[in-house]
Amino acid sequence: MTRNFLLGLVAAGLLFSGASRATQLITEEEAKLPPPKAAVAADRRGILRGPKVEFVSPGESVASPLKLHLKFESFGGAKIDPESVKVIFLRTPNVDLTPRIKPFVQADGINIQDAELPPGDYTMRVDIKDSDGRPGTAIFTLKVAPK
Repeated sequence: MTRNFLLGLVAAGLLFSGASRATQLITEEEAKLPPPKAAVAADRRGILRGPKVEFVSPGESVASPLKLHLKFESFGGAKIDPESVKVIFLRTPNVDLTPRIKPFVQADGINIQDAELPPGDYTMRVDIKDSDGRPGTAIFTLKVAPK
């Protein structure tokens, strides 16, 4: 009986700790890193058939945790390669967020329901490739308001 009681307590603890756990996208220490020293360039020459990354949400300025939703679109019958997705927090030095977002990457985009970030402005770059090897890039800024 004592064993079953202890197992029940452990299971309840795991259930409650997982239910309220947000995905830490950027830490306090990373948020304090200095911004890039030069302008951030995005290659947008000519008409490209490469994949497109569309920033869907959140809106203007939201409190954390927030819903982060990006949509991927491919062209010419190609498919998005989820393994090629890279997300970089543009700072000095840059912070690779790819391992943190990998569980949320699908062929049609990224959907994180509870991304945790400290208040501030965060410029990010998303790089993807399609099954034909064509690259696509998007740069966007998340504005996180104080709670």
